[in-house]
Amino acid sequence: MAIISKHQYVKRNRRISLFLLAALLLIKTNAQPLVVEAGKPGAAIRPTMWGIFFEDINMAADGGLYAELIKNRSFEFNMPLMGWKEHTTVPGDGTVLVLNRSAESPDNPRFIRVTHTTGNPYGLSNEGFRGMGIKKDEGYHFSVWARPRSGIPLTLHLELQTPEGKVIGETRLQLPSANAMAESTTTSAIAGPSAGPAASAGDPPAAFPSPWQHATASFTASATEPHAQLYIWFEGQGSVDLDMLSLFPQHTWKQRPGGLRADLVQLLADLHPGFIRFPGGCIVEGRDLAGRYQWKKTVGRVEDRKLIINRWNTEFAHRLTPDYFQSFGLGFYEYFQLAEDIGAQPLPILNCGMACQFNTAEVVPTGDLDPYIQDALDLIEFANGGTDTKWGALRAAMGHPEPFHLKMMGVGNEQWGPQYVERYLAFSKAIKSRYPDIRLVNSTGPDPNGDRFDFLNDTLRSLHADILDEHYYRNPEWFLQNVGRYDHYDRNGPKIFAGEYAAQSDHTVSPANRNTWQCAMAEAAFMTGLERNADVVQMASYAPLFAHVDGWQWTPDLIWFDNLGSYGTPDYYVQKLYSTNKGSVVVPLLRDGSPLEGKDSLYGSACIDSAAHELIIKLVNTSGQAQQPAIDLAGIRRIDPQVHCKTLTANLEEVNSLDSPTHIHPLETIMICKGKKLAPTLPMHSFCVIRIKIVQ
Repeated sequence: MAIISKHQYVKRNRRISLFLLAALLLIKTNAQPLVVEAGKPGAAIRPTMWGIFFEDINMAADGGLYAELIKNRSFEFNMPLMGWKEHTTVPGDGTVLVLNRSAESPDNPRFIRVTHTTGNPYGLSNEGFRGMGIKKDEGYHFSVWARPRSGIPLTLHLELQTPEGKVIGETRLQLPSANAMAESTTTSAIAGPSAGPAASAGDPPAAFPSPWQHATASFTASATEPHAQLYIWFEGQGSVDLDMLSLFPQHTWKQRPGGLRADLVQLLADLHPGFIRFPGGCIVEGRDLAGRYQWKKTVGRVEDRKLIINRWNTEFAHRLTPDYFQSFGLGFYEYFQLAEDIGAQPLPILNCGMACQFNTAEVVPTGDLDPYIQDALDLIEFANGGTDTKWGALRAAMGHPEPFHLKMMGVGNEQWGPQYVERYLAFSKAIKSRYPDIRLVNSTGPDPNGDRFDFLNDTLRSLHADILDEHYYRNPEWFLQNVGRYDHYDRNGPKIFAGEYAAQSDHTVSPANRNTWQCAMAEAAFMTGLERNADVVQMASYAPLFAHVDGWQWTPDLIWFDNLGSYGTPDYYVQKLYSTNKGSVVVPLLRDGSPLEGKDSLYGSACIDSAAHELIIKLVNTSGQAQQPAIDLAGIRRIDPQVHCKTLTANLEEVNSLDSPTHIHPLETIMICKGKKLAPTLPMHSFCVIRIKIVQ
């Protein structure tokens, strides 16, 4: 995330202080007190309550979380040289030819053959993902699979250039001669570290048997540039085959070669999520079944993972993205590893034999479901199986012999209708018979009401499903009106996963949607109802998660980024205040004996953090004036007089941005409270989290 200056920090806090002072002049004092019954613990709040929904939309993976800087590194896009450009001073000095070896390498068939015949400059450049974000003094690791063919061994002269043509980093990499390659009996790295995890120790990728060799080089950038390009100049006279050209920054998350972008992972880690749902989303379904997400094609060596077109490539006419593909460098192994890194439970979602019903609605006949079901069973083995099993052995070979402790799995994404129920039953029978402790997440369709929702809700409840996945993309008013949605759900029925939600400032799928404070505040109010009903709602996640400012298809989104920086939206800070103030058990917060669900424009919930011995109160004031409700703390003998409060507040249409990443963020204050009564000041349009230490 971008760092603000001391001047910006002071200016921002002065603005907030003046905002709060103005609000105080309009305080509305509520005569009827709120009562927190801290001595009446209710539902336990599961560790998975607040989590993360990841989908490769808005360039969330390639060009985003996956730190690869070269676009179309293996020439497998529909247009094989998309993202690449030839550079020559004299036509004919060099050529590039795209070849296809699909018979011996069906998952990575294309490579290029470069021939340089003179001493004149000839090269290729790669534009990256809307440019390459290069940082001064950062190290960069280049790698390539090469097979020299004839002539003098070629040298690759690598340059990072600004849009103006200034060189800001360079090195040379000499490739071996064709004779040396012929004498080699094994495939090895010529220099430097290998990029990406191995499928098995010591074995070459299936796509690159001998005499292909892996060559690497490293260099340091001399300047910062958000839209750099990589130039590869060929020196010498000869011919060489090249594939899987790759460039990574040195400082990835946990310094893993071929890893994830550190600033984006840190934003996720700071949420302290209870789970990560992956890989989506409509990505799971595909526009057709051929384009569905297949986890087995995303593990093993990155060189052997089969690239496919991203379904969001042409989904929206207003945001066509013809260069949007999935390399699966961020695959299921990296996903499980990420979840483990940040202390979240994995929640994989698998295709159930149904493509997106908004697109082709293609389905597999129920009699042909076995391969899909086997994929689910094998994924559990990959995550949890011993190293003596087929898929557990692959996990171990990739570097993780210990299990990932998978406990739950989703069957389908936003499917609906009787055909979904048929497939759910087949999956459930097979999975539960072998892994009875795995909890299954099941679709209730794309909407929170209507005939499709009612059918699945009623049917799956009658079948005693584990968890029902409900989605809501609605305007802020809907969220305020539905705070009490789960107050009357069957306490003994299936549990609820609020799997996708986001308030829409305009309307769903509109490119005019913005992450305004009004939307975030409405979500904060709605989440009081989720927390209060933690015996029914056991998981919740905002969606979508990421968006590239120059490559998005859908708004609004939780975290925005460009090639160098990133920021959390107001919605992000709402999620963070909930996830970092989760508590362990719900306690009643009442006015006139009823939950606080909008009376006097106030919404609220309360819980106890048993480990910290603290009472946590969350209050949302959606009115246009400040309020100072009296709060009675019942069931507590004594509290620490210092009460900590974090407040989010802003004008309704305000947003964060790359230039002002923390324009809206929590401001912490301390109240002094005597006895067991509080009177916190809630600014207009605000969300406040109050933590009270309970003295034992």
